Amino acid sequence: MDVTDPAALDAEELLAAYAAKQLNPLEALQAVTERIARRNPEINAFAVMNAQALQAARASAQRWARGEPEGALDGVPVTVKDLIDMEGLPTRRGSKTTDAAPVPADAPLVRALRAAGAVIIGKTTTTEFGWKSPGDCPLHGITRNPWNTAHTPGGSSSGAAAAAAAFFGPLHVGTDAGGSIRIPAAWSGVVGVKPTFGRVPQWPLGAFGHVAVAGPMARSVRDAALLLSVLAGYDAADPFSLPETKHDFLAGIEDGVAGVRIGVLMHPGFAAPVDADGMAALATARQSLQAQGAVITDLVVDLPDISEVFSKIWGVALARAVDGTAEEKRGLLDVVLRDVAAQFRATPGLAVMAAEALRVQAAHVMAALEVDAILCPCVPHCAPLAEAPIGDPVAALWQNWAPWTLLFNLTRQPAISVPMGVNAAGLPTAVQVAAGIYRDDVALRVARAVERGVG
Repeated sequence: MDVTDPAALDAEELLAAYAAKQLNPLEALQAVTERIARRNPEINAFAVMNAQALQAARASAQRWARGEPEGALDGVPVTVKDLIDMEGLPTRRGSKTTDAAPVPADAPLVRALRAAGAVIIGKTTTTEFGWKSPGDCPLHGITRNPWNTAHTPGGSSSGAAAAAAAFFGPLHVGTDAGGSIRIPAAWSGVVGVKPTFGRVPQWPLGAFGHVAVAGPMARSVRDAALLLSVLAGYDAADPFSLPETKHDFLAGIEDGVAGVRIGVLMHPGFAAPVDADGMAALATARQSLQAQGAVITDLVVDLPDISEVFSKIWGVALARAVDGTAEEKRGLLDVVLRDVAAQFRATPGLAVMAAEALRVQAAHVMAALEVDAILCPCVPHCAPLAEAPIGDPVAALWQNWAPWTLLFNLTRQPAISVPMGVNAAGLPTAVQVAAGIYRDDVALRVARAVERGVG
């Protein structure tokens, strides 16, 4: 193994190098921080750095020197999105309206990372309250795509995606309420996993608590599975977290897809747009899976209008978030966010309940499909320009940002963005793999087969 540039190594490679004494966590952290110092000024992936990372890396190096690593990620650099609480650092949520004081306690997933020995190097940028897909916010400005800094990495997990693509550490934690892990992963050429709802415990909840999840972003499906194995598990702080013991999501990930039934979805409840690059990526993934023995069918699914359902749930949640902001601070909010809130503020309660009923109906329809996994586009097009105007934000939600991702938040199924190379302009392309609710293992197995097939 070539360890001359530790920042270029995946998490599994770092752990193997530590075990072989070819490298130690201090050297890995130094390589990552040097890369951050060089490239982050133009990318802007971090909300705040963790001053305790050096101490954590030093302690990890001592454990490895004794041959006593304490967890599955001992010494591996990790970041967490700035919607997630981390003791000693503020949680600003991309907003000038939030408290700059450090929070007093870790979120459940941060506790899990610490218990696994991870070296948390900092918190990554997010769009304000995670509300949109272009990667900018009032507090931290524009986060840019490492492939081409004129373009956005996507959002709302903008900093996590940019950090993964720029080799600012191998593992990153994002959140996803309508595509906020998968969209930036697709636009930044990395893997993004939206787990089953409840798989990763969350507290406190953000604006989209009943459809949002936290999950891994990484440069490989195997690394994402490794991180999910650490993040997942019951925590009493989140009463909706799944009541199960820890699970190794790497187990069975290399079993292949021979005989696996995969349905190709081209109509997720409305006429979702996708360009020629997205269709080419989908065709390549389909051919690769079929060549590996998967049984591929085209799905015809009788879903309600998912764009209408999600728009209402999204808009009402944002109205609540804006109205929960102190009145004297609302002028500091993103002006387009305030416009969305004004549009949905008067939505009747019965309309909200109707949307929720249709969400459950969609979940029922998807659960009845006689396939093991689903293959579909992930994004409608490659990464747009970082400073492109939004236009109508509601139309942008289901036309330009999340037409292919939001379904799986409503149904709470696991879904994964898998890189598929780059287009003629050098921007990343991707496909999306989903599976039945609670079958994160199947989604990871199929995603790994796609990744292995395209190389």
